[in-house]
Amino acid sequence: MGEFTMPSLGADMDEGTLVEWLVEPGTPIRRGDPVAVVETAKSTIEVECFESGTMGRPLVEPGTTVPVGTPLALIETAAGTRGKAGRARKPRKEPQGPPAPERTRPAEPAEPVRTREPVASEAPGHGHVEAGPLIRHLAEEGGVDLAALRGSGPGGRVTRADIERAAAAAPTARAPTARAPRARVTPLARRRAAELGVDLSSVAGTGKDAAIRAEDVSRAASGHAGAPSPPPRITAAVRASRPSEDQAPAMRRAIARLMSRANRDVPHYYLSTTVDMAVPMDWLHDRNRRSPMSERLLPAALLLKAAALAAHEVPELNGFWTDDRFTAGEGVHLGVAVSLRGGGLIAPVLRGADTLEVPALMSALKDLVSRARTGRLRGSEVSGATLTVTNLGDQGVETVFGVVHPPQVALVGFGRVVDRPWAVDGLLGVRPVVTVTLSADHRATDGAVGARYLTAVDRLLQNPEKL
Repeated sequence: MGEFTMPSLGADMDEGTLVEWLVEPGTPIRRGDPVAVVETAKSTIEVECFESGTMGRPLVEPGTTVPVGTPLALIETAAGTRGKAGRARKPRKEPQGPPAPERTRPAEPAEPVRTREPVASEAPGHGHVEAGPLIRHLAEEGGVDLAALRGSGPGGRVTRADIERAAAAAPTARAPTARAPRARVTPLARRRAAELGVDLSSVAGTGKDAAIRAEDVSRAASGHAGAPSPPPRITAAVRASRPSEDQAPAMRRAIARLMSRANRDVPHYYLSTTVDMAVPMDWLHDRNRRSPMSERLLPAALLLKAAALAAHEVPELNGFWTDDRFTAGEGVHLGVAVSLRGGGLIAPVLRGADTLEVPALMSALKDLVSRARTGRLRGSEVSGATLTVTNLGDQGVETVFGVVHPPQVALVGFGRVVDRPWAVDGLLGVRPVVTVTLSADHRATDGAVGARYLTAVDRLLQNPEKL
């Protein structure tokens, strides 16, 4: 049995708050499926599981803040297997002959309080019945009374087949409030609906496969016209919908810690160059005139693609400084600095940016920025950047020198495309230009390497059709 732990979602993250479980115990999950929502100092993020199996019991309740690496839940990676860490109890065997007056088990290590422990209920007339969390969930869906069942599994354990047979034999016994088809609802969303008096059948889910999440219930409650309900508890899930109010101070402290450490520990050097953008802007305007509105490109797409391809050409700037040495990144994964509406910033990752076609990169960029500002990023989208890019052109800034985000070794800055007097072949004219800057870690590279990188960016931008 594996463990699902609080992940590290950045070099500045020491702890996180579990906001919401997205799956219930007993739910089959695959590697890469989002299983929880975690709140960091900078954002609220959906965290994926890195193992396939079945969701086991939770070890941490929503609203709890724990250090990075703390086990949050158990993951059953194979049927019947039990791991040493967070050991689960083995199914108990029924004694032979008449039931013993008292059941005992070997002593086990102390475990965190669990809210969804497999229960044992006494069925009138036929002894002990075992039912795990998935079975209880299926019984609830099918309106089946577990106490009236005789389990066919080992030791009298109720199985899925038992539930299905009972539900088919008594279709009228189903709970009158069950929906058909039944929408997926996260555990926290169920509790939130009960607190706010919201009918889940009227809530549209925005989670995976239209699952109803706590924030969906909160939105529905804001326009709910039913009877007055108790005021909601101010939990992490409620705070997640108002990051600008509650997360801003924590975010500023996190940024302050990281940037202070970066300025103290990273010996920066800075370079800049001015790139003639006449050719790429002409190409861009011509392409956009021939494209539907939804497929039009912004200059940022060309700048990001050139930054990614240049990083592929100059790999000394694409990677990490760890253990007093440089390690090149496996692929070019651009962290894109995004300013948040309530203040602060986050840098979601465009993975394999050098391999994306410009339209695909533009689409991915729009999606990342939108979800970063609404707190809908996943854990894999906020970690693993090999190079960060900041673009303040849309804010009117012409030149930006950033601070390297350790353990990365470089940061690229793009300013606003502006018209300037510019000499071409001895003739003076007005051309659109952009200032490109590089902040780099002097432990990993020297100015000559940085100059090669900026030269590559300039050359690539002069051939936009090849980007």
